[in-house]
Amino acid sequence: MTMHTPTTRISRVLLADDHTLLRQGMKMMLDPQPDFTVVAEAADGAQALDRINHGDIDLAILDITMPRMTGLQVAREVSQRKLPTPMLILSMHDNEQYLFEALKAGAAGYVHKSMADRDLLNACRAAVRGEPFLYPGAMSTIIREYVQRGQANEGDRLPTPREEEILKLIAEGHSGKEIAEMLFISPKTVERHRANLLEKLGMKDRLELTRYAIRVGLIEP
Repeated sequence: MTMHTPTTRISRVLLADDHTLLRQGMKMMLDPQPDFTVVAEAADGAQALDRINHGDIDLAILDITMPRMTGLQVAREVSQRKLPTPMLILSMHDNEQYLFEALKAGAAGYVHKSMADRDLLNACRAAVRGEPFLYPGAMSTIIREYVQRGQANEGDRLPTPREEEILKLIAEGHSGKEIAEMLFISPKTVERHRANLLEKLGMKDRLELTRYAIRVGLIEP
């Protein structure tokens, strides 16, 4: 009589980060595990989205700050397309705005890079089980935000996803015409979004918008 032992399901992982060394570090952490194998890597958000679109990825780990598309923009697009791939956002920013944006974008969890050696495997396993994962301290952030929300409506001053997309491209040095062509909108629409950003953020020019984009992690300095 042959005895059959249950086999561990191996989840296929996509690593998306524009730093090769960080991708290599995560790969070295995941590949020896019996339940994970890294099958794809991407150096920017657009590559990551294209790979997820193929439908053969069981888990996508997305750096929050990448060229072309941020991890948050990829997560939003995956959610809008109703693709089933669970996603983890990996970030160097201990920033409550990004934590909430990641959850709203449909990410299963948010992992701080400084704690990745401790948290990444647990986060990956939670994500493939369909469970949320938040870095230690995130729950206190969520509670604090809930309390503060009753005192002031900060959301009205945050850029919309489209404004954030245009802000990133402005900060990367693209002209209004280039942005219009990349996003398939008119230059007038780009200018309207730019004016809205300046008013919403209380800024006066491209330089201040670029500094803001660096400060919140849309681009790297």
